[in-house]
Amino acid sequence: MKVLGVNAVFHDPAAALVADGRVLAAAEEERFSRREHGKEPVPFSSWELPVQAMRWCLDEAGLAPVDLDVVAYSYDPSLALPPGSEPLSGPRPPLDPAWGQLRPLYAEHAAHFLAAALPGLQPARVTHVPHHLAHAASAALAAPPSGGGREDSAVLVADGRGESTSHLAGFYSGAAQPRVLVRQPLPESLGLVYRELAQHLGFGAVGDEYKVMALAARGQPTMAGPLENRIAYRGDGLITASEVDWAALAPALPPGAEHTPQHADLAASVQNRVEEVLLALAGWLHEQTGRSRLTMAGEVALNHAANSRLARDGPFEEVWVQPAAGEAGTALGSALQTAADLGETVEPMPGADLGRGWDEDALAAVLDSARIGYERPDDLTAEVARALSEGALVGWFQGRSEYGPAALGRRSLLADPSRRENLDRIGRVRGEREFCPVASLVAAEHAPDIFSGGPLPCPYPLFEHHVAPRWRARIPAVVRPGARTRAQTVRAGDDPLTWRLIRDFGSRTGLPVLAHTELRRAGSPRVDSPRDALECFGSAPVDVLVLGPYLVRRCRA
Repeated sequence: MKVLGVNAVFHDPAAALVADGRVLAAAEEERFSRREHGKEPVPFSSWELPVQAMRWCLDEAGLAPVDLDVVAYSYDPSLALPPGSEPLSGPRPPLDPAWGQLRPLYAEHAAHFLAAALPGLQPARVTHVPHHLAHAASAALAAPPSGGGREDSAVLVADGRGESTSHLAGFYSGAAQPRVLVRQPLPESLGLVYRELAQHLGFGAVGDEYKVMALAARGQPTMAGPLENRIAYRGDGLITASEVDWAALAPALPPGAEHTPQHADLAASVQNRVEEVLLALAGWLHEQTGRSRLTMAGEVALNHAANSRLARDGPFEEVWVQPAAGEAGTALGSALQTAADLGETVEPMPGADLGRGWDEDALAAVLDSARIGYERPDDLTAEVARALSEGALVGWFQGRSEYGPAALGRRSLLADPSRRENLDRIGRVRGEREFCPVASLVAAEHAPDIFSGGPLPCPYPLFEHHVAPRWRARIPAVVRPGARTRAQTVRAGDDPLTWRLIRDFGSRTGLPVLAHTELRRAGSPRVDSPRDALECFGSAPVDVLVLGPYLVRRCRA
């Protein structure tokens, strides 16, 4: 059984291929088009499909559209709100809410759009998967084995919105379909509230929620009390989260404006309320299911501070978050759910490195074509470790690219964490010096000595960790307010090359940790191809670029 999953309705369009129950490929359209988030997050862009991502997934598996048994589209127009009832997306909606009806209209005709984009595909092979069900499958069905497998997993999905709801909670119990215990009707939505706050603070409408988290770390939840009635758990798995009078709490800011302590306190207060509501939801879900493991997806699941509160203070023994928890992940979830519905035994995702990759010959050909000098060191990781220890910023391009928003050591920007100034230097590359998201890349065997307060090992940087007191002054570039960081652990058996790099850097410096973030410029997606990497290297203050076994150094005047 060959199933292509597609996300297209909202933003971050993506495609994923599942064949015989195995995840073979997954990619986001932005990595091909070089347009951040793939398209504008507005209703009249809903017709745009991840054409390049879909075609690449098929090419990667050696398939043609005619070979597909099903194309699973992660939105069910039959579940959408009726005309005239589309909720406002905030106190200052950019468009009349009636435009929202374009989403189900385009989704109803998705089969014909897909057949036009993939010649040979029969429209009858296109099926619609409810949006939050696709998210749920991307979590529970894709998670690695643990205990009783998916039968031991509760699932919580929370994002801005689906067809007519904003969160789903339930569990899988042997059957292909989960047992859904609750769906939260719109307009109540933790995701939309957080997005509205981002806009009120002068950030972007989509993708800038991490900046709100960064700002929240600088403030105190002094306004949590006034927000208790507007962002609250109501019981029975339902919430209140809408109609916040932001202007009464802090003045709105235009893009690029300086944030005051009042704005930081507002961000901290909303973060506090979101965490408290999620803890209450998780407590209710645990009481209802008795499961030991919570799997999560949806854009709210990318809130690493909230994830750590759930892992630390919640009732579940384990919390697993889909690394592509945002909209792009529904492509994978719709494919997995459809395959399971059709009787396939689906396997967990093998990792998040599901995108494009290039072999050594292909990388050398790109370098030769660019007429750029490069070398092939006898000991690559030792040479890169030396450069890092001497202060170089290193672009690290290895293997297949990551699916989802987090840098995972495949398309990363690396630096020495002991140099505080590297945080500012990384921010200059990224073009977001104040809120640049820098995480810790650490050898798994050393992580418990350095980090606590979050799950370990932690192969995806989706949780927040406390930095041990004796380490804070040693790795200041990755320590955020409150002595916290996001840590990603690397095991030798999972990613031997990156593990060796961390080992060699540790041998030189005594620090088995690297600072890392996405290799990209502001306003652009993470680099995906070697050409993207060279363009980023040529336009940003990166000192060394590593493409597979090859090393490129910046020429100095």
